[in-house]
Amino acid sequence: MVDSRPVQDGRAVRRRRECLGCSQRYTTYEYIEAVTLTVVKSDERREPFDREKVAHGIRLACNKRPVGPKKIEAMVSEIEARLGELSKTEVTSKYVGELVMEKLKEVDEIAYIRFASVYRKFADTTQFLEELTKLLK
Repeated sequence: MVDSRPVQDGRAVRRRRECLGCSQRYTTYEYIEAVTLTVVKSDERREPFDREKVAHGIRLACNKRPVGPKKIEAMVSEIEARLGELSKTEVTSKYVGELVMEKLKEVDEIAYIRFASVYRKFADTTQFLEELTKLLK
């Protein structure tokens, strides 16, 4: 290899190489392969990971709370990054939901409770109170 440099805003690497046999030079480009993440739903259906769907759920939970759009976008990016670090092609919707609740719990406890009540399908006020008790500890 004679030369190596990032190109296309860091999305690829351009390498100049030289053949050891004939001394001819040539160029290769290396690209990062984008692997789509599949979400396995509770009924075993599979669908592509949808960043906007996660953002929508967080926005609903944060409605009328002091959580701005930039913070919501940062949370979605952090969740997406965590999913990317798994090096898996499939992840359960339950795992995605748990990541969302973890982020909401760090940012706004009311938004966390709102999301948890829908996500965990609280049937009555007892389950709601149990979650609040855990949060207060």
